Amino acid sequence: MASESAARPVLEELDRAECLRLIAPGGIGRVAYDDGEGPTVVPVNYVVDGESVIFRTSESARLNRSLLALVPSGQVRAAFEIDRFDPVTREGWSVLLRGGAHALSDEERESAIRVEPWAPGERGAWFCLAATEISGRRLHRS
Repeated sequence: MASESAARPVLEELDRAECLRLIAPGGIGRVAYDDGEGPTVVPVNYVVDGESVIFRTSESARLNRSLLALVPSGQVRAAFEIDRFDPVTREGWSVLLRGGAHALSDEERESAIRVEPWAPGERGAWFCLAATEISGRRLHRS
């Protein structure tokens, strides 16, 4: 019988349901967007709400200023990536959501699932990225 370290790696495409199941616990993800100066990626805490992710940032943060300035009262094309990898087993998964990000109104904020930031300080700017595309991959040993 082959040892675990000798098992062949398998790269598996994940369906939408499995992607949503994997990211459902929330945690840390990365928002990717073009801030007008080029592609930018920022880590944030997030929660899942259906097929959307909710995240918060500081009102003075570049992420907030950029998303609000690019399309005021509209949606900005953005991506959100979440992954988990084990460097010892070399196994893990990655999920990518793409869609429109918009600032939550006061009314939307009241009914939104709560996301608690890890970083200290005020995080008064709330955003929702509504996924139009969800894809993922998992690397495991056969």
